[in-house]
Order: sequence, then structure tokens, then C-alpha cells
Amino acid sequence: MPRAGLTPQIVAQAAAALVDRDGPAALTITRVADELGVRPPSLYNHVDHRDALERLVALDGIDRLADGCRTAVMGRALGDGLRELAHAYRAFATSHPGTYQLTQRSRPGDTDYEVRAARVLEPILALLSGYGLPEPDLIHAARTLRSALHGFVTLEQHVGFGLDIDVSTSFDWMLDALERSLESPPPADARPAPPPAAVSPLPTKAHRWTRADPPDVDREPGRHRR
Repeated sequence: MPRAGLTPQIVAQAAAALVDRDGPAALTITRVADELGVRPPSLYNHVDHRDALERLVALDGIDRLADGCRTAVMGRALGDGLRELAHAYRAFATSHPGTYQLTQRSRPGDTDYEVRAARVLEPILALLSGYGLPEPDLIHAARTLRSALHGFVTLEQHVGFGLDIDVSTSFDWMLDALERSLESPPPADARPAPPPAAVSPLPTKAHRWTRADPPDVDREPGRHRR
């Protein structure tokens, strides 16, 4: 029988269950309506197209990932906090693979989405600040940790670890290496100087910019792009 009393949260949960089971490509208004036992027009009070449905799932996933990471670091010492946060991150990505993929897609110009996505960074920065890193190094450390976690869980989701060696042990080995680097970061004067910024040539009469020319943009993505 059709289900009454639909809410955005109920729709998001049904859509998340679908993408976690069948992958993000399976996400459609019709498939989610089937999951809920309603006709597709019933969903248009909450989402008016597929992208809005994807966004709803991503926002719900971001909130759950951020809450899990925040809970993991509360009351924990540095090393324990690092491990608890990392295991919470991995557990979410493993248990909700489709939802996790959607949380890593950026939505430029969507201010509410960017604010919600920044919540995942808050417990990471709070934890890493305990290592006494100056602000530039704090950002480098956050990028390193996020890259390591995202890379590991993405490889794990795509069966990228084919050797018959325990994957969880490899995860702990990675965390040990990260903790050592945080406890003893290289001094600033021992690091190579950053390369000089490239200067793009100005267009001349012999060349006109076209859509085929790559944009000269240097942006901090924050999340994985398509």
C-alpha cells in the first residue's frame, strides 16, 4: 500500500538505501518511489528532479559522517582520537558506499551544501590542532589525513587491494605512519621551496581563446569532483 506522511528525511533514507545497495547510477525518482511504495508524483513535493534527490542524499550523508567523526574524537587523546576518527570515517564509507560517493561530489555555488560539508572538517581540524601545528601546517596536515582516508576507502570500495594480506592491518599501518609524521613534522627550513607560480601567456592576434583551452584556475576543491 502507498505510504502516507512522506518527509524529506524519509525520502533521503530510502534514496540512501537504494544507492548503498545498487550504486549512485541507480538513483532515480521512479526507483525511490518504488522503494517507498508510492507513485513518482508523490515525491515531487520534496524533490523536483534527480539532482535534487542526489543532493538530499548527500546532505544526509554529510551530516551522518560529520556526527560520526565528531563523536569519535570527543574526549580522546591525540593518537587515540586519530585512530577513532579514521575508523569512524572508514566504517561510514564501508557501510554506506553509495552515499559516501555522493558526499564527495562538489556543488559550486551551493552555499548551504558547502557549509554543511565543512562540518566534516571541524573534528579533523580540532583533532589536528592538538599537535601544535602552525596554521599553514595544520591545513597541510588536514589535507594529508583526508587524502589518505579517502584514497584508502575508495580503493577498498573498488577492490583495489588484491593481495592476500589483511586490509585492516594495512589501514592501521597507515595510521601509525600518519601519527609519526604529525608528532615529528619536518622543520619549515628543511622543506623544498614551492615552485614559482606559472604565468599564463596573454592571447595574441595569432591565438584566440576557445572552449578547448584549459581554464587558468587554481582552486581548492575541498571534496572529490566528478
